[in-house]
Amino acid sequence: MSQSGSQAATFFRDVRQSRVVWFVRGDEGSPTHLSADGARSLSFWSTSARARRAAKIWGHGLRVGSMPLDTWCEHVLPDAARDGLVIGVNWSGPRLVGWSFTSGEVLNRLGATD
Repeated sequence: MSQSGSQAATFFRDVRQSRVVWFVRGDEGSPTHLSADGARSLSFWSTSARARRAAKIWGHGLRVGSMPLDTWCEHVLPDAARDGLVIGVNWSGPRLVGWSFTSGEVLNRLGATD
């Protein structure tokens, strides 16, 4: 499995277990980034430490926040789908890269068992 694949699997396992999703945001909201396939991606992490690393790498005064998994699934994922955003999960490394999924794919993967 690739590094990005391993990070994605860890994301789904961790958030199913902790029931918490982590994000980074600034005064203007959460940053979006262009995925490898050209889709605009909104990224989330499975632990506060991962999100803190991302905030540090991206800089610009970003800070870390969290929300319950149920809130994320019920509000953030539908809003992201409506806005045409894909969901980046546990992006890592010095350039913060990783896999992105549609909101539907995220919900399907969260429903799957390991």
